[in-house]
Amino acid sequence: MSQYTDSAKRHMERCVEGLRHNFAKVRTGRASAQVLADIKVDYYGQPTPITQLAAVKVPEASMLVVEPWDKSSLRAIEKAIEMSDLGITPGNDGSCIRLPFPKPTEERRRELVKECGKYAEEAKVAVRNARRDANNAAERAQKDADLSEDDVAREKKAIQKLTDSYVARIDDMLKTKTAEVMEI
Repeated sequence: MSQYTDSAKRHMERCVEGLRHNFAKVRTGRASAQVLADIKVDYYGQPTPITQLAAVKVPEASMLVVEPWDKSSLRAIEKAIEMSDLGITPGNDGSCIRLPFPKPTEERRRELVKECGKYAEEAKVAVRNARRDANNAAERAQKDADLSEDDVAREKKAIQKLTDSYVARIDDMLKTKTAEVMEI
């Protein structure tokens, strides 16, 4: 693999990782600790991720339990969850927080599928931008007389093949996530 293809592959891999992260935040009817990953709690004046303050457990498919190691942070964690855009009302029993995940309605599942489609399209655009950047770098190398015209054509062909494989991966991820979201 050449430096141009290698660079494009690194960028495309980051695009797929970003998509995986975005998909993990999409709430399905199934509880997942990933939905709390981006929520920060004001803990002694420092924004701290919930996962650093508490154990997050999934005792059943539609319930998440947050058990803080420092019980004095319980109220702050509850407040951070309420302020987030999760749309779930936490239940505080004095020692842990329970987050019930109700099954989304048909209409809500369709909205979530659209949101996932938007994330996938953004990832595809980012992959295509990585392709464009790699192609431009190869063309600049040709102008600087570092690569021949045939080498540039070979590079572009390899970069396009790589792009196609990443777009196919994104499509597969979207198909899997759509099936997961639409599952009742």
